[in-house]
Amino acid sequence: MPFFGKSTALMSLVTAIALCLSDRTSSAAAPEPPDGALSANASIDQTLDSLDQTGKNLKEFDAKVKLTEGDPNLSDYATRTGSIWYQKNDSGGRIHVLFDKRVTGRIAENNRIEYLLDGEWLTDRDYDRKIEVKRQILKPGEKMNLLKLGEGPFPLPIGQDKQEVHKEFDVTLVKPDKDDPVDTVHVLLTPRPETRLARRFSTIDVWVDRKIKFPVRIDTVDPNGTMEHKTDLSGVHLNPTSGLKDAQFKLPEIEDKSWDLHTEKFKG
Repeated sequence: MPFFGKSTALMSLVTAIALCLSDRTSSAAAPEPPDGALSANASIDQTLDSLDQTGKNLKEFDAKVKLTEGDPNLSDYATRTGSIWYQKNDSGGRIHVLFDKRVTGRIAENNRIEYLLDGEWLTDRDYDRKIEVKRQILKPGEKMNLLKLGEGPFPLPIGQDKQEVHKEFDVTLVKPDKDDPVDTVHVLLTPRPETRLARRFSTIDVWVDRKIKFPVRIDTVDPNGTMEHKTDLSGVHLNPTSGLKDAQFKLPEIEDKSWDLHTEKFKG
């Protein structure tokens, strides 16, 4: 799966927290606006608290997803677009990602790949190559928190106490930029040395939508600075009224005998 197992390592903190806070002195005491949205001048801890509360209340979400990945030094990127569905359950959660378009340079093509993580099993399908790999990624009965930093497919700091986030990262607020998603707060997370995430990421940039208090862009760079993954979520529905159905977490049956099917049991 493109999100899992990307190796990364630690880079130096770009800007000290103290400097960032001094640029936004008034943010520490900034109240949230009347409509409950996150203030544009929210402090680091206010932003982390809002993400913590969102995660605690989150049962499911769906969204359109765009994944751009490549070497930032060469400006060599490929982009996939599709949809994502997430639902919390007794096994920790399930997530279904379907990419159906791919753009490389000026070339756009239909290219369907699909991932379903449900319980201990991750199914990875490539429809063009007609290959399916079903991997048992957890021990039987073991659970995974899909939204916890370092465990799930996206590094989302939601549903976690701010003290835990500070323990794992140096956290910095980044000034707004014209290319930011609209009405977002930009937080830079730099893994602390010797933490497990320092081996996977040099930096994690998160843009939090002020209204729904949910990340809508996550940009990660590996330790060598040679691989960047940018995930954009749009049309996000948190805890949709109608609810997500079991059918949204089932892959179509493969009836074509020419497919190459693999099953890999957990090896611990």
